[in-house]
Amino acid sequence: MKRKIAIAADHAGYEYKEIVKNYLSERFEVQDFGTFSTNSVDYPDFVHPAATSVENGENELGILICGSGNGVQITANKHQKIRCALCWMPEIATLARLHNDANMISMPARFISKELAIEIVDKFLSTDFEGGRHQNRVDKIAVC
Repeated sequence: MKRKIAIAADHAGYEYKEIVKNYLSERFEVQDFGTFSTNSVDYPDFVHPAATSVENGENELGILICGSGNGVQITANKHQKIRCALCWMPEIATLARLHNDANMISMPARFISKELAIEIVDKFLSTDFEGGRHQNRVDKIAVC
């Protein structure tokens, strides 16, 4: 059974979303929450449903893309069970999984190449949480 991955973007991340989605589609079941064009949109309209799907277990992990990566990350992290890391290099994605058990990442389409985006996604999806000393820290993240 293929792992389920949520993906969402705003208009600035649309092109990268399509590239990442197509790249992953043979190995993963990718659920696309939009946007579906480069027309200007409000990213929370797409991020909240994607984050909810990870939060409730419908999707195992999630990938978010916008111009800076910040807006989508801030929005996703409003969800109690989401740990979304802003990743601009593969090493950040690796550490986000290893140490923080990140279940979503955000990427800044305006600041990284398409090739780098694929490398970041590969590291995120191929790295497991290390647990151990990090588990106690992760357990303290949620406030309610």
